[in-house]
Amino acid sequence: MTDSVIGGIGFHHVGLKAADFEASCAFYRALGMKEVLSWGEGERTIALFDIGDGGKIEIFANGGEEYSANGKWIHFALHVDDVDAAYAAALSAGATVVTPPKTVELASRPYLATIRVAFVAGPDGEQIELFRELEDKRK
Repeated sequence: MTDSVIGGIGFHHVGLKAADFEASCAFYRALGMKEVLSWGEGERTIALFDIGDGGKIEIFANGGEEYSANGKWIHFALHVDDVDAAYAAALSAGATVVTPPKTVELASRPYLATIRVAFVAGPDGEQIELFRELEDKRK
């Protein structure tokens, strides 16, 4: 689907201010993400990881005073082929349970959708949604 206002718009990356830069990088590597670019040194190091479909996570070292118990975002969502397998892989990589996998029928607009979804927390407390649309009931 293309946006008719801004040509070529699409998700690119979400930034995370990490309390423990190395632990965060190791976690996302363990989920199979590839570091595509990094820059800076010491407390100013930044690494960019490819999620796998072109979207990226930008991890900043030294969350410092801006770091919070929930990380620096509410959540980011990853589209996956198998929510249950992705959930198991995340837990195996060190994630903690937020919401186990479940199927939800959304009262959504402009069409009704059924999704399979789970939430885990990464090493900085950031919430990660694992998402798959199962059914699209367009009229």
